Amino acid sequence: MAPRKTPRTSRNPDLIRGVGKFSRSKMYHKRGLWAIKAKNGGVFPCHEKKPVAPAPLEKLPKFYPADDVKKPLINKHKAKPTKLRASVTPGTVLIILAGRFKGKRVVFLKQLSSGWPFKINGVPLRRVNQAYVIATSTKVDISKVNVEKFDDKYFAKEVQKKKKGEGEFFEAEKEEKKDLPQEKKDDQKAVDASLIASIEGVPELKVYLAARFSLKSGMKPHELVF
Repeated sequence: MAPRKTPRTSRNPDLIRGVGKFSRSKMYHKRGLWAIKAKNGGVFPCHEKKPVAPAPLEKLPKFYPADDVKKPLINKHKAKPTKLRASVTPGTVLIILAGRFKGKRVVFLKQLSSGWPFKINGVPLRRVNQAYVIATSTKVDISKVNVEKFDDKYFAKEVQKKKKGEGEFFEAEKEEKKDLPQEKKDDQKAVDASLIASIEGVPELKVYLAARFSLKSGMKPHELVF
């Protein structure tokens, strides 16, 4: 659209703020409202409003909870797999920095769909966050190790709801120690067999993996080369 040659101006410019130049009756004639009224039989035309469909009434429930019930918020966030560090590749020897196996050297096998790295040593098959490991320059050949069946569901714990009776309410429940399923023991042996064969092919690698990582006095961590 081409720009207007003349700027728009008000028919009744303000002398001062809130006070117009022309009176109300003057503007009645200036705007031609008298002609519109005369054309419609002395009455200003009115346009009928379109009928609006009435909104359906929501029937209130007879009973409602005495306490406020919080409604869960809709979360549309889709989990994306964590971007793995460039130094962490399948077969890389890692050092665990926290947890039960702190200081142990382990072998990285693969990244799970949830973004947790998956490692092995003499340590059992576990998943560990990559934030709690140090990647070393040592690598192990894991081409013969089959890790297709290991995913997040494999490591998921079974959730069992416990029902407490009146007599057990004040008594401390004794947790029974659960044995590892035989299937997982067999999987551990199968992975160990393939992995140990590759480890034994490299001299002194087995001793290196068995040694626990630790810092001594005088050692500067920022100058260490792993």
